[in-house]
Amino acid sequence: MLSNFKEKRNFTRFGLRTPVRYQIRGQPQFDNTISNDISLGGISFTSNGFIPLQTPVMLEVNILSKVLKAIGKIAWAQPIPHSYRNVMGLEFVELPHEERAVLSNYLNTKL
Repeated sequence: MLSNFKEKRNFTRFGLRTPVRYQIRGQPQFDNTISNDISLGGISFTSNGFIPLQTPVMLEVNILSKVLKAIGKIAWAQPIPHSYRNVMGLEFVELPHEERAVLSNYLNTKL
C-alpha cells in the first residue's frame, strides 16, 4: 500500500538514458550499464547483480559530451523479477564542484 510511502528525495529526478561505467570500491573491474534517471543528489541505473546498501561505488557518467566522475553509495536496490538484475539508486557522496556545475547546467535545461 503506497499511502504510507513517504518520498525521501531532496532533488527532482529527470529521466536520462546515458552510458554509466561503475566500479565497486576496492574491486578491480568496472561494469557498464545505462542510467535510468539522475538528479543533483544521485542516479539510478540497472546492475547485473545485487550491490549491498551503503556500498561505496565510483562511477563515470556521460553528460553533455563530458564524462562526470563521482563517488556515491548505494541508497536503495530493487530486484527485477525473474532476473539477477537490480535497479539501484546511488546517492552522490563526492561530486567535484566542476562536475556538479556541468550536471546542474544539464538539469536546468530539463526544467
